[in-house]
Amino acid sequence: MGLISFLQDAGEKLFHRGAAAAPAAAPATAAPAANVDQLNTAAAEAIEKYIRGQNLNADGLDVAYDGSTQTVTVRGTAPDQATREKIVLCCGNVNGVAKVDDQMSVAAGAEPESTYHTVKSGDTLSKIAKEAYGNANAYMKIFEANKPMLTDPDKIYPGQVLRIPPA
Repeated sequence: MGLISFLQDAGEKLFHRGAAAAPAAAPATAAPAANVDQLNTAAAEAIEKYIRGQNLNADGLDVAYDGSTQTVTVRGTAPDQATREKIVLCCGNVNGVAKVDDQMSVAAGAEPESTYHTVKSGDTLSKIAKEAYGNANAYMKIFEANKPMLTDPDKIYPGQVLRIPPA
């Protein structure tokens, strides 16, 4: 998939953003490299724990975070395309993450990739389904495609990125 953009000020609050973003804002002499590495490692571990907490598994899952660019790099082999896309969304829908470098592969045969939709103020899953499929009642397809990250069709927020599976 490559590099995917997210809104850095929206999403799950998995780590103290000020600490993780500090390397980008601080002068080079202000923070020792070891401290920056520790902050990046802690953020990556928090994201990986969140992925595993969603019961999303991939062989060789490896998550790295670079606070200076607010980029997550994710590697591993997902069992299918849907799991790959959900893992990428778990990485990107985190406060303090602006980009995800998706370096994952898929073990199963080729499946069509989903498109992505960034939720705007006033959006509902029905409205998004109407735009994507021409049928507002298809909102459950989007909800199911974004489980377990979504627990209720009415609980989406501006800035959240959702997978929109092919029709």
